[in-house]
Amino acid sequence: MGNEKYVAYVSTYTTGVGDKRGIKIYDVDVKKGRMTEKNHVEITNSSYITISHNQKYLYSITDFGVEAYEILENGDLKMINFASINGMRGCYLSTDYHDEYLFVAGYHDGKITVLRLTDNGAISHITDEIFHKGLGSMAERHSRPHVNCVKMTRDNRYLCAADLGMDHVKVYSVDREKGTLKLADVIRSEQESAPRHLKFSKDGRFLYIVHELKNYIDVYKYENKNNNPEFEKIQNISTLNEYHSSNAAASALNFSFDFNYLLSSNSGDNSVIIYRIDQETGMLTKLFCLPVSGDYPKDASLFPDNKHLVSLNHESNSMTFFNVDTQKGLLVMNGPEVKVEQPNCIIFHKLTNVKN
Repeated sequence: MGNEKYVAYVSTYTTGVGDKRGIKIYDVDVKKGRMTEKNHVEITNSSYITISHNQKYLYSITDFGVEAYEILENGDLKMINFASINGMRGCYLSTDYHDEYLFVAGYHDGKITVLRLTDNGAISHITDEIFHKGLGSMAERHSRPHVNCVKMTRDNRYLCAADLGMDHVKVYSVDREKGTLKLADVIRSEQESAPRHLKFSKDGRFLYIVHELKNYIDVYKYENKNNNPEFEKIQNISTLNEYHSSNAAASALNFSFDFNYLLSSNSGDNSVIIYRIDQETGMLTKLFCLPVSGDYPKDASLFPDNKHLVSLNHESNSMTFFNVDTQKGLLVMNGPEVKVEQPNCIIFHKLTNVKN
């Protein structure tokens, strides 16, 4: 790892907590697998954050909209601006691979919002709004659309939107000039499976979708053929052990820094699972599924060295830390938990030009 320095950004919910510091910034000790809070940003209900592909800007959900921050050399954040998404609070956001557009997923109103980004990272105007329609298979939350995740294909052609209310992922072609979306395909999941998050492999050939209610990951092969997206399912693999709690729900989906491992977490079961990725075939092999010593792991991530892991435990207001041995399939707690109110999402960020 050399002398590389990292910070970690943790987004949290603030309503009812009395702590308005919605994004916490941590110094990361990669060798020890620990984090120390060094700063914070005042923001309301920062439920999800993302970093632009050029690594210069951080974008966060907040009540009624989104906020843009410049990432300073030491990892601190400097606010650029706020923009409305003209709807209910979003739950996920991401940029396209040229950092020209910001996409926001609306869980509550089933809406995708597209906003233009300027060259200096600011969020500009809304270029498109798409409402998902229809009735799902279940009477309760699954009776309506809930867009939970929006991600571009790595060739920057299509936006994939996971709708866990409707049990499918809608695939939209993106008009690069206008910033508008047009439906191109639908990837249908099993009824009542609730596709929650999706990620593309580093080379963009494979798509991984984690399903919250059926606790599994579907792996798809992706190709763009004659200007049409084609997805072929090649694997379905559980996020749980055979012995698990009955109220388990899968939540996180993160790659390791080197894209050799994929990680998910299970609330209820309060466990984390790590898979090895076959770079040729895209297929997953389960290494282990072990407890995280916290309640409702909303997110979890391997440290950049793949030797340590952090779990964000939403209900027990904690982050727990572990040493990881991917060869032996071991997860051993590494020191005391760190208290943080309602953590939701973590991103490790490598600092550039930092003098040690």
